[in-house]
Amino acid sequence: MRPWTPSAEDDLRHLLNEWDPLGVADEAPDEYDCLLVPLLQRLRSGADQAGIGAFLRHELEDHFGLDPLGPRPEAMAGRVLAWWTSARPTDRAANA
Repeated sequence: MRPWTPSAEDDLRHLLNEWDPLGVADEAPDEYDCLLVPLLQRLRSGADQAGIGAFLRHELEDHFGLDPLGPRPEAMAGRVLAWWTSARPTDRAANA
């Protein structure tokens, strides 16, 4: 499992900015920073794709005022979980 580090936050920020459901990441690269801590908390707690997807869907609709179907939050949840569970060589070395 990935440690919760500043680089993990940067990596997650990068993923969220690639997803960019509002289409503003180029102008406001910190737009989705409000999702970082809640997502990392859920990931550290072992949330599954359905739980992450539900969180993202809720945030899209209630926080950002979007129709959550367009940005496909469940697909993004899959990307987030794949990133979280993939171990980079530096992560393995740090935990050895």
